[in-house]
This record gives sequence, C-alpha cells and structure tokens, in this order.
Amino acid sequence: MKFILGRKLDMTQVFRPDGAVIPVTRIQAGPITVTQIKKQGNDQVAVQVGFETTGKTLSKAIQGHLSGLPMFRVLKEFQTTQPVKRGDVILADTFVAGELINVTGTSKGKGFAGVVKRHHFRGGPASHGHKDNLRAPGSIGAGGVQRVFKGMRMAGHMGDEQVTVQNLEIVAVDTEKNEILIKGAVPGARNSLIVLKTNAGDLVVKAAEEVSAPEEVVAETGTDVEGVEEKTEVIA
Repeated sequence: MKFILGRKLDMTQVFRPDGAVIPVTRIQAGPITVTQIKKQGNDQVAVQVGFETTGKTLSKAIQGHLSGLPMFRVLKEFQTTQPVKRGDVILADTFVAGELINVTGTSKGKGFAGVVKRHHFRGGPASHGHKDNLRAPGSIGAGGVQRVFKGMRMAGHMGDEQVTVQNLEIVAVDTEKNEILIKGAVPGARNSLIVLKTNAGDLVVKAAEEVSAPEEVVAETGTDVEGVEEKTEVIA
C-alpha cells in the first residue's frame, strides 16, 4: 500500500499532448517522515508519520515522542507491512502518473441546512393552498412509536465530514515541487489536509540525509510537467 499526506492547493487545467484539456486539482504532497513503527509481536503492522513542521511549543509528551526529529504539526497512522525505519522520508515520487488513488478529505462545512439542500427533497407544491410549505420536510412517519428513528433524514448540520473519493487518476507528478496533479475535484476547502492512498504498489522510501532541503520555486506560465503543459488560470 502507498500513502502520503498533503494540502489541497487549487484547481487548474492542463493540456495533454493530444490537445485535450484536463481539469486537475493541485496537491502539495509531503514530504512525510516516519515517526513511529508499530508492531504486533515481532511483525510490523502500522507506521505513524509526521507532516508539516511547526514552530509552536508542543507538549512535553509530544516533544519526547518526536525526540531527534522535527516537531510536526500533523501525526497520522497508516497500516503497512512494508519495512521502514524511523526517520525515513516519503516524497511525492512514491506515486506515478496514470495511477488510480483514493483521496480522503474533510468536506466544506455548510452550516445548518434544510431537507431540500441537505437530502435533495423535492418539497411541496407551490400553490393551491400550500402557503409557506414549499421546502417543508413533511411527515416523518406514522405515530405510535413516540420517538424519531435514528438516521431519519431531517434538517441539520451539513458538510464538515470525512469524505473519500475512489479511483481518481494522477495526471502528473512534479518531483521538484512535491506536487501531484489529480484529475477532477477532491473533497475539502483550499489548504485543507488531504490523504492520498492506494492499495497497490510499494512506498518509495528515502533516508533523511538523502532528501535535500526544499527550495522556494517561483511559478512560471506554461511550465511543462512530465509532458503536460499547465495553464496558470484558476478555474475553481
């Protein structure tokens, strides 16, 4: 299984060599660092990884847990039996263009919403004696039970929940900027945390000393990303 953490940057569009226009989402993918190896007996069953360093003072427990490593803003656990070492780094090049991945994010919060917006109810008639009844929920069932069944579709808090979209295509991987271009939209607001994961393949793991410090890159118009020309205009 392959995985990485990232931030959703924005949506744009790229051109394939045949001239086709592909809408894509740019993801700042990694780097992530292995902070803990979790074992069951003598077998590795999971790893904990850290993403994004922070200058804030963390609790002494977290400081001790990350001793010898940078102080990370995000810690997350993934199940994997692939042997890795504490301090190993995973970059965007663990994925390749053409792969199908599952993307998990937190959907945009939409506050308290009615049944028409939240559950796509049709609503009532707009005329013939139905005053102020167009978007009303209507009956919720027969009486006698004296309670509302769990899961009843009613008005309430909408959005701000974990959403996974499966089988999205990776259009291109920019190893210099550690960015991944994914075809179509992914859940979440701009700069929200994104998890990219696929059940196939092995992680590309590098030792910390093999990874050079990231350099500031200035965006250029018409940059070529592995045979794909990027258009800088943001469309969403």
